[in-house]
Amino acid sequence: MCLFRYEDDPEPEERVPAGPRCVPALYVPARPGPASRRVVRLFRTPLGARTAVGFTSARLLAATLGDGQPWIRLSEAALRSMAEPLGASLVTVDPTLTAPAVTPAPAAAPATPAGPVSVAAVPQAPESPARTARRA
Repeated sequence: MCLFRYEDDPEPEERVPAGPRCVPALYVPARPGPASRRVVRLFRTPLGARTAVGFTSARLLAATLGDGQPWIRLSEAALRSMAEPLGASLVTVDPTLTAPAVTPAPAAAPATPAGPVSVAAVPQAPESPARTARRA
């Protein structure tokens, strides 16, 4: 028997899970879909598993995915029920982006000098005496 009682522990006869009773809706990244609707974006974990993503605030979503990322508000249960048929059984809350920021590639310097290259300008290795002897 436990000597301490906690607010989030249900009584044994209760058929509800422990934890907070009111779970706030998540800010879920979305993308444009057909007929001007929004479609939930799915991501991959570092190990490659598909996951749905939700954020607890719009500020965290913008900090991770950028200010221009569209979003919708969904409960965790609704997000999970939408993502599971698509093969994403995981829901990740408040992830941090681990990929490097996308930056334009610097202009590469030309690998060869401009203009024709003279064959005489390329140094040639002297022939060894063994090769000369075989040709004779």
